[in-house]
Amino acid sequence: MQNGAQIEYDYSVAKAFTFATILFGIIGMTIGVILAFQLAFPQLNYLAGEYGTFSRLRPLHTNAVAFGFALSGIFAAWYYIGQRVLKVSLKESPFLMAIAKLHFALYFITILLAVVTLFMGITTSKEYAELEWPLDILVVVWWVLWGISIFGLIGIRRERTLYISLWYFIATFIAVAMLYLFNNMEVPTYFASGGYGSWIHSVSMYSGTNDALVQWWYGHNAVAFVFTTPIIAMIYYFLPKESGQNVYSYKLSILAFWGLLFVYLWAGGHHLIYSTVPDWMQTMGSVMSVVLILPSWGSAINMLLTMKGEWNQLQTNTLIKFMVLASTFYMLSTIEGPIQAIKSVNAIAHFTDWIPGHVHDGVLGWVVFMIMAALFHMVPRMYKRELYSKSLMDTQFWLQTTGIVLYFTSMWIAGITQGMMWRAYDEYGSLVYSFIDTVTVLHPYYTIRAVGGLLYLIGFFLFAYNIYKTVKCGRVLDKEPVNATPVAA
Repeated sequence: MQNGAQIEYDYSVAKAFTFATILFGIIGMTIGVILAFQLAFPQLNYLAGEYGTFSRLRPLHTNAVAFGFALSGIFAAWYYIGQRVLKVSLKESPFLMAIAKLHFALYFITILLAVVTLFMGITTSKEYAELEWPLDILVVVWWVLWGISIFGLIGIRRERTLYISLWYFIATFIAVAMLYLFNNMEVPTYFASGGYGSWIHSVSMYSGTNDALVQWWYGHNAVAFVFTTPIIAMIYYFLPKESGQNVYSYKLSILAFWGLLFVYLWAGGHHLIYSTVPDWMQTMGSVMSVVLILPSWGSAINMLLTMKGEWNQLQTNTLIKFMVLASTFYMLSTIEGPIQAIKSVNAIAHFTDWIPGHVHDGVLGWVVFMIMAALFHMVPRMYKRELYSKSLMDTQFWLQTTGIVLYFTSMWIAGITQGMMWRAYDEYGSLVYSFIDTVTVLHPYYTIRAVGGLLYLIGFFLFAYNIYKTVKCGRVLDKEPVNATPVAA
């Protein structure tokens, strides 16, 4: 039997998912910037006919970023981290290698079909679950393949102890499987209507309030188990690895893990406050959202304390800077969400631009920063080359940080302004402002948001270029770096 030092890990599938991460990141974020400018300048809706309107592009943006970019990055990280922490190579099992390659192929085909169908306007109209039933079946198939990959590698591992990152990957697999199956229970319209309607269109098996409940149990936990648990899995591996520091507290990581899993699943009701959902359920959603601060901050503080005594690395290592800022944005986002879930705050915040502001400081600051840092760490080790340019990384970091700050501050101000204007009454009890009054007031904030998004997108192009140049012409490394990733000036 080989020992860990002699194992040759196979990165072919991780490389394929790395390519997909960058491709879908560019597509999803470019569409996002177009949408932001459309909101600021509505005439841009009509440049490409029906295919360029906000309503046609918006589900493309959310799906490309959440299920194209983020999932590709998560899968790339899994096929890199999984082998290394379990001390086993994919190529030792031809079966698992075949499963991994099939996983990538079916996944990539699904995302491409999603782009085509959503452009055509074929959608279930359910938030974050817009894909119609044939694609849902494909998703289930490659999700099961990923599960076989996870438990297959665990089954043939040499390392007896399962590192905390694996706990988070397992939780992601199990929770999303449950959420996806239940929320996407649907019947093709053709069969439900006795032979009328389109075969590709479907109707949900739930209706009314039940549909809303299942949808937001799924919708909020899609954030929990796509944008949170697998990203925590990544930072628990890459931050200690890059900094050379041990995780501050392993007990805290496990405590936060179980807290997150139990509490997150109950928090989706906060999307339905002041709706037809039973009042006790709304209250439970609010309470659980506030309790959620504890496990969320437990993870984030654990990450930050991992750098205790080594903060000087922030000055020299841009990858550490990305990961520390990601943890900081995770803390910001997971205090902001519970605040919005408090009923009195929700009365002002709901349906306003503060909500997308909250979503984007979490996704852009936490998820995307962490995935980019992970790829910066992985690519030199997968391709055995030095990172191409530190100055490009630093420029990207400051461009994107500025972009996020412009984005969320403008949306905070816009959202609270909206909420207050909608609730303003005169002495006769009549509304002071019409809806169009609020739209007019928000124009400058929408413009600032669009500019912030554009800065972030430019930073992502710099990231893609840096990775490309690393692979093509980075200095060849004679041995794998132990900790800090080598970067050319």
